[in-house]
Amino acid sequence: MSAPSLRGRRIAITGAGRGIGLATAKTLFQRGATIVIGDLDIESATAAAGLVGPGTEAYPVDVSDYQSFAAFHKEATSDAPLDVLINNAGIMPIGRFLDQSADRHRRAVEINVMGCINGMHLALPAMVERGRGHIVNIASSAGKTPVPGGLTYCGTKAAVIALTETARVEYADSGVRFTCVMPSFTNTELIAGTSGLRFIPTAQPDDVAEAIAAVVARPTADVFVPKIIGPILNSQPLIGRRLRDLVNQQLGAYSAFLDFDTKARAEYQHRIDES
Repeated sequence: MSAPSLRGRRIAITGAGRGIGLATAKTLFQRGATIVIGDLDIESATAAAGLVGPGTEAYPVDVSDYQSFAAFHKEATSDAPLDVLINNAGIMPIGRFLDQSADRHRRAVEINVMGCINGMHLALPAMVERGRGHIVNIASSAGKTPVPGGLTYCGTKAAVIALTETARVEYADSGVRFTCVMPSFTNTELIAGTSGLRFIPTAQPDDVAEAIAAVVARPTADVFVPKIIGPILNSQPLIGRRLRDLVNQQLGAYSAFLDFDTKARAEYQHRIDES
């Protein structure tokens, strides 16, 4: 069966200069969508647009800054309204909580949480007025379960899950759809230096991109990548903390963000500290 066409859809993606965002832009473009790329690094955004295909637009955006996001949104909607906004931009600081600076924790909240809130606040009015639209927020499976070494990251992604679900309920009669995408370990620079999970395959950016393309074509509320993560995470509140902790220890989830190669992660860590 051929993939559903997305021809005629105008889709903006933040943090699309690399990783999951870039893979998603490519996949959606291949399905016929018109893509608008946003990234803090305009050089990466411009290069990404060239990789995606003709007609792809690229603009700078600091999702944590409302005025910057507003400028991006204005550019993205100058020719036509957005059909889909994908709030993908995010950072993943890891390591022991007290070993990281207050600025690093603050920046994670500003980008991961306020980035989604800013995007939704800007895109929703026109979508509600038109009676249609779709907002896709990229969270993480780490937002559904504790991961030592990822205290702030888990907290920010839990916030994204909650705000997406609450928006879905609040705007249930508006015609606007909301989706929360929750990937597990994905082979991008975010997991540099880590060893991933045992028994659960590390996803590839293209895996997440395909899942996003499928949900853009046929909206659903929750998407897990890989799919096996969904039943595991959804059952954890039912089995109690003691058993949950045992399972997560066996999966390697409780050491993945504590025992990592700092040298292999240094370049990414420097980049997000400078963001």
